[in-house]
Amino acid sequence: CVWLWRALWSLLPQRPLSLAELPPSEFMQVADSTWLVLSVVSNGREPPGCQATGVTKIARSVIAPLAEHHVSVLMLSTYQTDFILVRERDLPVVIHTLAGEFDIYREESGECVPVTCDDVSNGFLKPKPPTSPTLHPVQSPQTRFCVLTVAPDTLPAIATMLIDVLFYSHGPPWDAATSNQDLDSITFFSFSLIEGYISIVMDAETQKRFPSDLLLTSSTGELWRMVRIGGQPLGFDECGIVAQIAEPLAAADISAYYISTFNFDHALVPEEGIAEVIQLLQQRQEKGR
Repeated sequence: CVWLWRALWSLLPQRPLSLAELPPSEFMQVADSTWLVLSVVSNGREPPGCQATGVTKIARSVIAPLAEHHVSVLMLSTYQTDFILVRERDLPVVIHTLAGEFDIYREESGECVPVTCDDVSNGFLKPKPPTSPTLHPVQSPQTRFCVLTVAPDTLPAIATMLIDVLFYSHGPPWDAATSNQDLDSITFFSFSLIEGYISIVMDAETQKRFPSDLLLTSSTGELWRMVRIGGQPLGFDECGIVAQIAEPLAAADISAYYISTFNFDHALVPEEGIAEVIQLLQQRQEKGR
């Protein structure tokens, strides 16, 4: 099943803050597209708290077909599940592409309404002839990361620390001039609040600043390494960036969390598998030359 939502973003679990409420600023960049959220589930909704296997589980069935039909996507893996963001104007192509394999539903006023190809037939664009996608460079910093969640009722206990890490503890901004250099470490902190469920990605050193009894992770407590995609900001129009990473990892049955950001894409893979991941991606780069 594929569920469609409009994206709402917020920091703390009060009323969501919409973009229209933010004061205009020369320091804030906004992509010119409106995006919709696809949530891919099997046999109905997944139970809350069920940790997903990452982007690789939907690489072949969703990501690759959308890339073939020239649909640009943003990917957001969370502790609970995975989301794909597509531009609203691409919705007819998305539905026509996925309808053969998925039952598609749209959320309207809290109700789930089935969507058919006929509902969005106007404006449907046939796919363009396939082109060879750009294979972007990848970097793998030595930083070790944790994928965590927090019970919403304990969030006030870490709110001050969370705000400090989010807004006041950043290192120097990444300079595009260093794009061709291997990074020994990377400053990365991701916080998402979706339907009341919190997901956090932070490096292992930052985790030590938080009360350990409030941060929940998988029973194995595994650490993750990152693969960063792109030597310069990727933009939003190119297709196949997520597929560049997701497809080879899916073929090798390697779990991954994938987080698209305004400038770059990031894939988190289990620490013990980073050598195999780098080898797979290097082989793909060589084949694409």
